[in-house]
Amino acid sequence: MESLVASLVNWFALPANGLSSVFIISLVSATLLPLGSEPAVFGYARLNPDQFWIVVAVATVGNTLGGAIDYALGRGAKATIAPHRQDRYLRWLERFGPKTMLLSWLPGIGDPLCTLAGWARLPFWPSVAWMAVGKALRYITMTAALLWVPDAWWMRLLGPLING
Repeated sequence: MESLVASLVNWFALPANGLSSVFIISLVSATLLPLGSEPAVFGYARLNPDQFWIVVAVATVGNTLGGAIDYALGRGAKATIAPHRQDRYLRWLERFGPKTMLLSWLPGIGDPLCTLAGWARLPFWPSVAWMAVGKALRYITMTAALLWVPDAWWMRLLGPLING
């Protein structure tokens, strides 16, 4: 078991497998599993500032694919929501349609929203397109904002963890 864990840790190491790690972490974090991809995206962009747009694109593709998986799970699910809530959710989704997927980047509600879109049978490709827009804007904003934080601040924050 220890060798398996060591192998996984080595495989996910940013310097050796950077973009593939960012892709997989972004994909998994968009499913219903609690994992954040922003630290991996920021870490890669910090180590490779000239690849900012590449890492944002890779993370967006991975996270959007994860949202599409959530959509597919919702599409295959049977309706188990109480009837009065079911009507409210359906009315809201019908009113705004695939554009609701622009909110798929939001923590806590974004992943279930993608699943609900599949369950409500929103059109697939427009939903995925709006997911991609929302997720790209999130990665651009979050990563750029974190890159503007001075190195001295990061060292004060992380120094106790690094120096033991």
